[in-house]
Amino acid sequence: MKPQMILVAGPYRSGTNDDPLLIAKNVEAMTEASLRLFRAGHLPVMGEWYALPLIEHAGSTGVGDPVFNEIFHPVSRRVVAKCDGCLRIGGPSAGADEMVELARRHGKTVYFSLEEIPDAEP
Repeated sequence: MKPQMILVAGPYRSGTNDDPLLIAKNVEAMTEASLRLFRAGHLPVMGEWYALPLIEHAGSTGVGDPVFNEIFHPVSRRVVAKCDGCLRIGGPSAGADEMVELARRHGKTVYFSLEEIPDAEP
């Protein structure tokens, strides 16, 4: 398989009650999946990598404020349109499910486990 750019979509805020420690655990799970994709020869992408620095720079005062909402999901919507595929991980998440639906609408491959994704050929 040729190397793919794959969006890792999983819960960010879902199930956390906006607890920063639980959000960090969700980000850690997506980052771990990203590292495994990278080591398999692919280019992982997380919407958080793009959105969070922009949210901070734009002056957000907290998760879920108007600035956060202006940027967070819209960034992922734009990223998924540019990716070759989407890997859905973790538990319930309306945002991650939206990324899966958008990936399908854009004709991208959707994966539900790392084991489904063949290693990239060098």
